[in-house]
Amino acid sequence: MSGAGRRLLIAAAAAWLAFVVLAPFLIVLKISFAEVMQGRPPFTPLFAWAEGALLPSLRASLANYALLLSDSLYLDSYLSSLRLAALATLSALVIGLPMAHAMARAPQRWRPALLVFAVLPFWSSSLIRVYAWIGILNDDGPFNALLLWLGVIARPLAILNTDIGIVSGLVYSYLPFMVLPLYASLERIDPALLEAASDLGCRPAGAFFKITLPLALPGIIAGCLLVFIPAVGEFVVPDLMGGSDTLMIGKTLWTEFFNNRDWPLASAASVLLILLLVGPIVVLERQGSKRAEERS
Repeated sequence: MSGAGRRLLIAAAAAWLAFVVLAPFLIVLKISFAEVMQGRPPFTPLFAWAEGALLPSLRASLANYALLLSDSLYLDSYLSSLRLAALATLSALVIGLPMAHAMARAPQRWRPALLVFAVLPFWSSSLIRVYAWIGILNDDGPFNALLLWLGVIARPLAILNTDIGIVSGLVYSYLPFMVLPLYASLERIDPALLEAASDLGCRPAGAFFKITLPLALPGIIAGCLLVFIPAVGEFVVPDLMGGSDTLMIGKTLWTEFFNNRDWPLASAASVLLILLLVGPIVVLERQGSKRAEERS
């Protein structure tokens, strides 16, 4: 491809990202500096023209950000979202890593079918999947019935409307996002490396932690980001599986946007959420780049 064609492709990709990412963010950022009002739209304009003035006056306010940083409700929502998303990401990694490892080491003819089974839940609506998971984890659902039949518990476990229920719902919803990057990294590992480690006396567990895990680190980072970022702002799972007392920023944003009609405050909360997520993304991306340079 010529240099002009390459620049054209880069410009098209940059324009698309600016249209679908940067422009909406700038709109939300603008609304976050406004004040709530009754009307359509339900916020004051950022610029106002005074009679006889040549230039508009700026009517930006930091009151929304001050309220977010001073009110414990919003701070608790952020902290609870980060905590539950981190637990869900860790749980998805613990479950997804053995799954991806088994898929990568399966015979070549089985791998396409295993990949289909991994993404099969995405063939149905996420809302339907959450409702199905609620039916499974309900007090009289199959999960509690199995534990009662095995004699593990004496009474049904209360899983729904708890943090455990939210984390399990998040893991169930986003597990394929963890499995697929892990599988892509693990499949590229040369089996000869593990055979050489075995010939040199390394046990399978040692070979896994010394060879497989470091080489799979790019997939681990990608999978963790793909699970953690949407889990922080998740609304459906906390609303359906966490009950009315659940504090997560996704539910808080919904309440401010649609119940309280306070678009400026909700926009400010969205901007702060983005800023909270940008930091870990940048750090992990730099770590991944450094490791890639070291290997090269």
